[in-house]
Amino acid sequence: MLLCMLLAAINYSLNLGFLLTFVIVGMALSSMLHTWRNLAWLQVNASAPAPVFAGQHIQLQLELSDKRQRARYAVGAALALETAVYTDIAAGHSATLTLSLASKQRGWMQVEPIALSTSFPAGLYRVWTSFPSPLRCLIYPAPAEPGLPLPEGAIPGGSEGETLRRGDDDFSGLRPYQAGDSPRRIDWKASSREQGLYSRDFHAAAHEQCWLDLAQTPGKNLEHRLSQLTRWVMDAHEQSLSYGLQLPGITLESAHGEVHYHACLRALALLGQR
Repeated sequence: MLLCMLLAAINYSLNLGFLLTFVIVGMALSSMLHTWRNLAWLQVNASAPAPVFAGQHIQLQLELSDKRQRARYAVGAALALETAVYTDIAAGHSATLTLSLASKQRGWMQVEPIALSTSFPAGLYRVWTSFPSPLRCLIYPAPAEPGLPLPEGAIPGGSEGETLRRGDDDFSGLRPYQAGDSPRRIDWKASSREQGLYSRDFHAAAHEQCWLDLAQTPGKNLEHRLSQLTRWVMDAHEQSLSYGLQLPGITLESAHGEVHYHACLRALALLGQR
């Protein structure tokens, strides 16, 4: 188009034609420079994503920082084929973008290469760069559907007849009925007053525990059994029970709390993997 405009200006000796052609060429060259400068020397920092369950989306926090006292506009970031997320960065400041990536299976998942791009200011050019990410995310097994109650089994190494039971010593009040609650715990009197279905809740004695053993877990294959164990770990954690985990070659002693919860999920995620 510019070549045709130039030939027409030469053929008809149109000074305004020359002016318009050269102005457009100058704008195009200037836009190329500014598009490149909008992305040049931009610093990128990414923090390791938090573990997620298989099937959930990984949330990657990406920090873009300007150290050249130059405002940046419409800078986009994306993972692989995901849709780019855009932000503006003030001169000398930083901006944080959250990138989402779907997880597929348990274990370690390498974060895909990160791509940065921009078309500012005129949209005539697209400057982009891609670099591999050194980050990886731990994927926990997908939990099974709730419903199967926690097992009540013998304490490994305990005396004969010693069993693990969920608390039923001291009555502590009523709570809304949950799928899997024993019919013996349902408060039928409260339910008969049309107040809903309630279960009696009890405090467990300090020595009572719950032991989760892969060998005793139902399931069609290893992945199904790991999913059920993941659900039981979540249920025991939500109920503030003390629980242990027995896997081939791995034994996590009975405990409770956030550290023990994530240690159990990590062991389930990495079982059989290097």
